[in-house]
Amino acid sequence: MDSTRPVHIGRQALYDKHGHVAAYELLFRDGPEAMHATARDSAATSRVIVEAFTAFGIAELVGDRRCFINLTREFIVGELPLPFPPGSVGLELMADVAVDDEVLDGVGRLVEQGHRVAVDDFAGDTSRARLLPYAHYVKVNMLAGDRAAINAVAGQCRRFPRIRLVAQRVETQELLEMARRLQFQLFQGHVLSRPHLITTHTLSPSRVARMRLLAELAADEVDLDRAVDTIERDPALAVRVLRGVNAASNGLPQPVSSIFQAVVMLGIPQVRQWATLMMVADLADGDEAQLTDAVVRARMCQTVAERRGAPGPAAFTVGLLSALGDLLGRPAGELTDQLPLTEDVSEAVVHGRGELGAVLTEVRTYQRDAPVAVVPDLAGHMLAALRWTNASLTEPDTEDSGARRA
Repeated sequence: MDSTRPVHIGRQALYDKHGHVAAYELLFRDGPEAMHATARDSAATSRVIVEAFTAFGIAELVGDRRCFINLTREFIVGELPLPFPPGSVGLELMADVAVDDEVLDGVGRLVEQGHRVAVDDFAGDTSRARLLPYAHYVKVNMLAGDRAAINAVAGQCRRFPRIRLVAQRVETQELLEMARRLQFQLFQGHVLSRPHLITTHTLSPSRVARMRLLAELAADEVDLDRAVDTIERDPALAVRVLRGVNAASNGLPQPVSSIFQAVVMLGIPQVRQWATLMMVADLADGDEAQLTDAVVRARMCQTVAERRGAPGPAAFTVGLLSALGDLLGRPAGELTDQLPLTEDVSEAVVHGRGELGAVLTEVRTYQRDAPVAVVPDLAGHMLAALRWTNASLTEPDTEDSGARRA
């Protein structure tokens, strides 16, 4: 089984009255032929969130426009976490979520935190009208009634000045013209554009690593070094943490040089949230042998760099990212452009420049050509890296973690 796998997201545009794309709705898709969502449960929402932010990169998907993600009850009431900061994503409350006091309290908390809420498929019913005081957007199904009925629903929403009306299911030019005459502000439907399937390839995190990380993060007193060790030993987890730094900073790059620094910058609560959603999404396992080779390269870069007085954690990150580029079959620059890396790390990965770049070149040459390559000290580093990586299949190696980052 390949250690990479394709991931898919549906993306449908919302347009303003001038016909410009104003936002996107991100939709669950489980395959390249999927035209509609085959699931609308919490696992589907978790996959959309995890893959949008950590497989694609949210800026790559939507640029500087807002995106909307459908939420199930579990996210609304706080049973499942939202790991991205308020304001970056519109939270769309699905029509099949029963509006009770617990849901209302959850929506209120989300709005207080700064999130923007959209009410999906609103038809004027009394129960869901309780959401209107909290809503920033309300979607009205243009196929759900005649002009008088839709106008009545729009009038009900206009009692709340901050609500922006979204005409959804705009399937014909006549419906588009009617929505414009009724002064809707945003428009979504097949007459404007259909959902577009977007695909990329990503590494599959190990379930064992994710479960171990959650166990580490659930402790009363989290051992940061042990948590970072767990992340470093799974390349997919590591790259997702790096991308999570961008998600947490609202798209403003915060350069880092190591996984440890990224975890500190994100904070334990957000790392825990991402790990939780990865488990809920139940992503497929990758080929552990190939992923192990990636970690061996990273560990070799670290030990060689430290022997020569260069920063070990940064060298680990350089080795890891170069190996991920090889696994994904993508140019190194395409990968590093999506990550908040310091210049020396990026230059080493992409161009092999600087002290870290020299270490990477030497290790890659040894991995490719050994035992032909005549680099006497690297054989020992290779064996040590293999022992270190294989140890991660049992218990995290805690003996050197603190010294390594001291």
